[in-house]
Amino acid sequence: MATQEQLDAKKQKKDEFYTQYEDIQKEINTYIEYNPDVFKNKTILLPCDDPEWSNFTRFFAQNFHNLGLKKLISTSYAADSKPSEIPYQLTLFETESDEYDENKTRSYGKIFTLTRDKNNSGKIDIDDLEWHYLKGDGDFRSNEIKKLRDEADVIVTNPPFSLFRQFIAWVLEADKKFLIIGNQNAVAYKDVFPYIQKNEIWYGPSISSGDRKFGVPGNYPLDAAGCGIDENGMRFIRVKGVRWFTNIDHGRRHQLLSLMTMQDNLKYSKHKELRDKEYRTFFNYDAINIPFTDAIPKDYNGMMGVPITFLDKYCPEQFEIIGLGIANLGLEIGVKPYTPEHQQYRKDIQHKGAVDGDLYMLDDAGHPDVPYARIIIKKRG
Repeated sequence: MATQEQLDAKKQKKDEFYTQYEDIQKEINTYIEYNPDVFKNKTILLPCDDPEWSNFTRFFAQNFHNLGLKKLISTSYAADSKPSEIPYQLTLFETESDEYDENKTRSYGKIFTLTRDKNNSGKIDIDDLEWHYLKGDGDFRSNEIKKLRDEADVIVTNPPFSLFRQFIAWVLEADKKFLIIGNQNAVAYKDVFPYIQKNEIWYGPSISSGDRKFGVPGNYPLDAAGCGIDENGMRFIRVKGVRWFTNIDHGRRHQLLSLMTMQDNLKYSKHKELRDKEYRTFFNYDAINIPFTDAIPKDYNGMMGVPITFLDKYCPEQFEIIGLGIANLGLEIGVKPYTPEHQQYRKDIQHKGAVDGDLYMLDDAGHPDVPYARIIIKKRG
């Protein structure tokens, strides 16, 4: 489920989180390890960015030569178009530039580009960035930014969590390579999961568990565990359940999962929920429930319902994704609706939702037992 930080951000539209440099570097390195020329002669677009503060801009500008980039484009969103609670702070980079215009600075977005050795230092790097004001506020949905999208080869950013659905649709519309950060549960969105199923979107490899540190604006409340101010005076929060979403290939997604047989799982599993017991079956779909990814039996050839965290280890050569067992997506693959008695018990006694299409099992008393979202998979071969 989404973390409280993400829910609050979505509700208040205070989701201007700044990705850490080391997280960007770690992720990008995994693609270079698999294909050293993955970014060579490519135009990179960094929308939804604040170039003066952004670690995305900093990373790609500093590594322009090493990555063999053709062009770097980074755009910002105008201060007056953001929620009023987000403070606006001018930088010396802007105010000391000949481009600075106090009549435009709050109402217009900015575009930063990097293509040449402007200062004749012998290399193209962050000191060669050039900028000017956009004609509009920098909203990624505007025609102005769409033209930049269409020019780019690869789109990389941390879009606002509240706009994730719209942003990924915007990227897919242009059929571009991309690398973006979002909540792991976005895989269950009806307009995202089909791309996961068709192997057109997958997780990036560098984040698979735990939380991540994100910078936040100066007035963001630091009242949750793990929040604080770092040695550079940057306020930060820690957010759980984030993942990189991408369609850029990397080697780790082709690594086969090492698994035990069903018999060995039941005998030796480290999970007490499974050891010396049995795999449960769903009442409304012909599949067994797999409570943990490492408990997938390698010798089972039928349908299996696995947690969405399975996607951290998913190898498309090893497993086929059949569908997602929730709501309409579940109905589409043949998940049967609730029986009237099970639906009534779920609502009136358990006081929980009872959405047709959700997978469920029966407990020892014959009552519905609904796990969190399950992806239906089947072993290949």
